[in-house]
Amino acid sequence: MSKHFLSVLIYVTIAGNALAQNKPATRPDTLKQLKSVTVKGYLSEQPVLSVPASVSVLGAAQLRVQPDNSFVTALNTLPGVRAEERSPGSYRLSIRGSLLRSPFGVRDVKVYLDEIPLTDAGGNTYLNALDISNIRHIEVLKGPDGSLFGANSGGVVLLSPVSRADSTYLNAGINGGSYGLFHQKVSLQKTSGNNRFNFNQSYQNYDGYRQNSRMHRTYIQAGDAWQYGRNSELRAIALYSDLDYQTPGGLTLAQMQANPRSARLPTPTLPGAIEQKIRINTKMLLGGLINDAQLTDRVSNVLALYGNHVDFANPFITNYEQRHENTYGLRSYFTLAAIPKENFDWKLNLGVEWQQTNSLISNYDNNAGKKGDVQKIDKIKTGQHFFFARYAADIFKRLHAEAALSLNYYGYKFRNLEPLNEATFTKRDFDAVMMPRLALSYQITNNFIWRASVSRGYSTPTTAEVRPTDNIINTNLQAQLGWNYETGFRLRNADESLLLDASVFYYRLNNSIVRQLNPNETEFYLNAGGTNQPGAELAFSYWLLRRNHTRFIRGLQFNTAATMSRFKFRDYNVAGTSYSGNRLTGVPREVIVSSIQTLFPQNLALFVQHNYTSNIPLNDANTVYAAKYHLLQAKASWQYNISRKTRLEIYAGADNLLNQKYSLGNDLNAVGNRYYNPAPLRNYFFGVNVGM
Repeated sequence: MSKHFLSVLIYVTIAGNALAQNKPATRPDTLKQLKSVTVKGYLSEQPVLSVPASVSVLGAAQLRVQPDNSFVTALNTLPGVRAEERSPGSYRLSIRGSLLRSPFGVRDVKVYLDEIPLTDAGGNTYLNALDISNIRHIEVLKGPDGSLFGANSGGVVLLSPVSRADSTYLNAGINGGSYGLFHQKVSLQKTSGNNRFNFNQSYQNYDGYRQNSRMHRTYIQAGDAWQYGRNSELRAIALYSDLDYQTPGGLTLAQMQANPRSARLPTPTLPGAIEQKIRINTKMLLGGLINDAQLTDRVSNVLALYGNHVDFANPFITNYEQRHENTYGLRSYFTLAAIPKENFDWKLNLGVEWQQTNSLISNYDNNAGKKGDVQKIDKIKTGQHFFFARYAADIFKRLHAEAALSLNYYGYKFRNLEPLNEATFTKRDFDAVMMPRLALSYQITNNFIWRASVSRGYSTPTTAEVRPTDNIINTNLQAQLGWNYETGFRLRNADESLLLDASVFYYRLNNSIVRQLNPNETEFYLNAGGTNQPGAELAFSYWLLRRNHTRFIRGLQFNTAATMSRFKFRDYNVAGTSYSGNRLTGVPREVIVSSIQTLFPQNLALFVQHNYTSNIPLNDANTVYAAKYHLLQAKASWQYNISRKTRLEIYAGADNLLNQKYSLGNDLNAVGNRYYNPAPLRNYFFGVNVGM
């Protein structure tokens, strides 16, 4: 076990012993009960302490201290979660090693915005279309959870765009920083009678650290909720995003050391990133209606109807790809609650989710950023639906048991328009797959809860893998299947100023989908034999000094998240070469993210965060590694009450204070050893927020 991981465990033990031996202060301000953390990911709101699963939450307070220009820094504070940004706007997100399949984007993870799937039927998730400054709450369910959310083998991310704690507010902010960073945002929420309206608008521009890495995004999001009954609400949500970012491309180690700000250089056979003007433009329009109805005292129903349209363009080194995608679907589930008894309570959920995505994918020659001759044009129609059921019971107020099951269907059909002009579609249907989940949690004491679960993971090949950049539709790709076994515990003190969440798991995945590259750098995918993925995660939060109004330090909170991954290929052979026993490509063995938040008089605050990431294998052969790195960031803020209702916040900060040379997002198994996408050296930001 890593010495870094051990140091965290030792710190937690010392802190816990100190807490047990010292009584809390008796001042009224320090005895105030902190608000319990709750989650809604399992179809009804419940305290995170008793949830029999690995769940991480980023609430408004945690998001507020992080930079709001990218999802990356905030998500990386959660154990088991790894977010990367190869260049501004180019996100990659993985949970427990699911990065294996991802050249860019999100794989093996299901993402929802409110009750609406952001992940389409083809498995693509345009997470980078969203602006994190417009997200109020994030829940991450780690490990396969297809019993309620369909095909996934990594986990589920639930994003909430609405603040229910504050009924009415108006916030506006602007920030800027190194390398041409500019970010403007406005958020409005107005509650009047039974109606709640919210509106979010933002614009972001960033010139980037490297050549050919400029990014800009225009974002508009609106929602309205009408409470037509005591516990019934009809919600509408709509958003439009226009994201455009250049992609500088990977460098070799020698090129990165010589000039880390350079874009990908030309070779004797291929032009470079600047010559080909490589970039990605994504326009997304999404809308949906959600009816959350209390039908009787014991029966409720949630029904979501939604659709989205995506225009995607990607001039790349070897071709110019354009996609027009239309998705529509529904998600609905009923809840039947028991008549509560003193020592027994239960809930039953029954539901269905259905999605259809129709894609027109066109590839052309790339003539310096302009479309040239047609290479290939295909139509692909992808459909997935599943039925799910969940039974949860609380017995003697200490034992919580859950049993859940889903039946999943997936298939696609395709037709070539150019050059073959096929008259009919070719179909590929997958066998129906059941995904069960069993879970228990037991309250050993009022403040110590043990949990255990077993669940099945299932992940179908995405549209981007069925039809990769080699333009060949691969009907031989099989779905991934595996079983996840997990146990852990949560510990708190009486006032919840200390929270400890620890878990260990073993995930055995079969038919793992892996990415391969042709000599001309077009990609294709195949099924490896499988992977073994044992790991451990720990999250610890402690108010070393509770909030108060009398001391010089008005509050001191320590947080740490530690991830240990021992993921390996189990049976992986390609073209006569065996990679069995090698470390899983792209996954660090240890990641530890720790922070200290200090509150001072006059509404001054200082937030400091450290990220340690161990070395990362960059190819399946494990012959090349990205070096370990330490990232240190800091943010100082000052708040001033202009009036009784209006508050001004001024803040400034710096990232990569240690000036580390590292790559936040590597090109795995890269042709020509172009693995590295250098991240910015020491850089600064500052901003102003006004809220009322």
